[in-house]
Amino acid sequence: MSHRSTSRLAILWSFARPHARVIGGALVLGLVASSMELATPLVTKAVLDALTAGGSITLPVVALLALLVVGAVVSYVQWRLLGTVAEDIVLDARRTMVGRFLSAKVLPLVARPTGELVTRVTSDSVLLREAASSSLVGLVNGSVVLVGTLALMAWLDLTLFGVTVGALAVVGTLFAVLAPAIATAQERAQSSLADLGAGTEGTLRAIKTVKAAVAEDRQRVRLLDDAERARDHGVVAARREVLAWTVAQTGVQAAIVAVLAFGAARVASGDLAASTLVAFLLYAFGLMGPVLSLSQDATALQAGVAAAGRIREIDALPAEVAVDTVDSLDSGTVGGPVVLRDVTARYEPDGPRVLDGVSLTVPERGHVALVGPSGAGKTSILFTVLGFLEPESGQVLAGTTPYEHLDHAQIRRRLAYVEQESPVVPGTVRENLLFTRPDASQADLDRVLRELRLDDLVDRLPQGLDTPLSNVSVSGGQRQRIAFARALLAEPDVLLLDEATAQVDGTTEAAIHDAIRRQARRGAVLTVAHRLSTVVDADEIVVVEAGRVSDRGTHEQLMASSALYRGLVDALTLPSVGGRAPSAG
Repeated sequence: MSHRSTSRLAILWSFARPHARVIGGALVLGLVASSMELATPLVTKAVLDALTAGGSITLPVVALLALLVVGAVVSYVQWRLLGTVAEDIVLDARRTMVGRFLSAKVLPLVARPTGELVTRVTSDSVLLREAASSSLVGLVNGSVVLVGTLALMAWLDLTLFGVTVGALAVVGTLFAVLAPAIATAQERAQSSLADLGAGTEGTLRAIKTVKAAVAEDRQRVRLLDDAERARDHGVVAARREVLAWTVAQTGVQAAIVAVLAFGAARVASGDLAASTLVAFLLYAFGLMGPVLSLSQDATALQAGVAAAGRIREIDALPAEVAVDTVDSLDSGTVGGPVVLRDVTARYEPDGPRVLDGVSLTVPERGHVALVGPSGAGKTSILFTVLGFLEPESGQVLAGTTPYEHLDHAQIRRRLAYVEQESPVVPGTVRENLLFTRPDASQADLDRVLRELRLDDLVDRLPQGLDTPLSNVSVSGGQRQRIAFARALLAEPDVLLLDEATAQVDGTTEAAIHDAIRRQARRGAVLTVAHRLSTVVDADEIVVVEAGRVSDRGTHEQLMASSALYRGLVDALTLPSVGGRAPSAG
C-alpha cells in the first residue's frame, strides 16, 4: 500500500476513532454471526451423514435452526449498532465543519465558494458515513469469513481447496489492479459535484443579474458543463465498480463450477463422500457473500476515503486564535476610542498593500466618515477595526489595549456592523432584529422599528414580526433597514456602516441619518460614506486614496484643501435619479 493510501486511510480512521468501542462491539457481533454461517455447512454435513448411516437427524436439525435464529438476532443487533454509529460519525464530522466555518478567519472563509463548502457538509459527509463504519467492519468481517471458509474448505478436501484458491487468486489480483482507478474516479466525481454546487449557488445568488443580462443560456451552458463532468466522472466510477463486482462474482461462480466438476468426478470414483462435496459446495456458494461484500465495501471505502480527505481540507482554514492572557479583561473594561497607528495590511501575503501606513482615531463619541475612490481601502479600514483584516505592521488599539491582547469576542462586543449587501440571517423578522441582542425588550424593538419606519412593513406582513423572511419578498432597501435596526438594537460603542443608505429612498434616508446622529451622541459611528448628506453630517471626514489617508477635516475644510475631495463631492452632487445621489465609488 502506498504512503498516500495509508495517510488517506489514517484520515478516514480519525473520524471513526472516537467511536472505536462501538465499532469494536459491532465487529465482535459480526464475527459471532459469521461463525454461525461457517458452522452451518458442517451441521448440514452431519445431517447427511446421519441419513446415510440411518441415525436420527433431530439433533443436527435443531442445531441448524438454532444457528439460524441466533445468527439472525446477532446480525440485527450488529446492523442497528452500525446504523447508529454511522450517523454519529456524520454528525461529528458536520459539527467539526460547522464549528470550523464559524471559528475561521473571515477573509479566507469568504474566499472559498459557498456551494463547495456546503457540499462538504452534505454529500461528502454522507459518503463518509458508510466508509467509516459499515465498510470498515464489513471488510474485517468479510475477511474473517473468507479466511474461515477457506480454512474449513481445506480441512474438508485439499484438492478442491486448491481449485478454489486458484480462482480466488485471479479475482484478488484483478481487484487490486482496479481499486486505485476506482478511488481516482470517485475523487474526481466528488470534485466535479462540488464545482456544480458552487456554480449553482453562485448563479442563484445572482439570478436577477443573470436575467437582466439575458445570460441564462450562457449560465445554463456553464452549469450543464459542470453537471456533465460530474456525470462523466460518475459513470467512469460506476463502470469501474461494476467491473470489479463482475470480476468478483464471476470468479466465485467459476470456482463453484470447477469445484462441482472436480468434486463430482471424485465422488464418482469413490475418493470423496457425497456429504463432503455438499458441505464443500455450500462453503463455495457461501464465498459469494464475503467476496461480493469485500468488493462493495472496498469501493465504498474508496469513496469514503476521498470524502474524508475533502472534509479534512476544511481544517486548513486558518482559525481565529483565542487569547488566554487577558482573562481578567471583559467587554466592560475595553472602552475608549479605537485607534489605528501606522497600519499596513494585505489580503494575501504576497498581494498588494490595501492599507499603507493608515493612522486613524475613532473617538468614543462622534461620527467619522471615510470617503475616497473605489478600491481606496475604505472597507479595509472597517475590516481592520472588526479584526477581520490583521495588520502586518502597525497597531490597532481599543482604548489603550492593543488588539493582539484581546479576544475577538471582546473586540466585537463593542461593535455593530452593517454590511454593504445587508444580508438577512435565516429565520423570522424578529430573529433577524434580535440577532445581535437576543435579550432586547419589546419596547426597544418597537422604538427602533418606529425610528427606521419599519413598523408599517411589519404591520403588512402576514405574521408580523414572526413572519419567516424566506416566505416574503424583501427589497434591498427594506433588507438594509432591517440590518440597520439589528445594529442599533445592539447599542454598540462603535457603529460601523458600509454604505448604509445605498438602497433606501430619500424619506428613509432621513430617518437613518437621524438614527446616526443619535448614535453619534451616545457612542461612535464609523461609516463608509457614499452620499453627500452623510459626508456633510460627519464630525470628521477622512479622505482615503490608494490605501493611505490623504487628508482629513470637516466638509468646509476639505472643500478648501483637498482637490480629491472636491472631485468626489462634484460626483456626489450630480442630479440623482429617484432621489438618490450617485455613488462615490
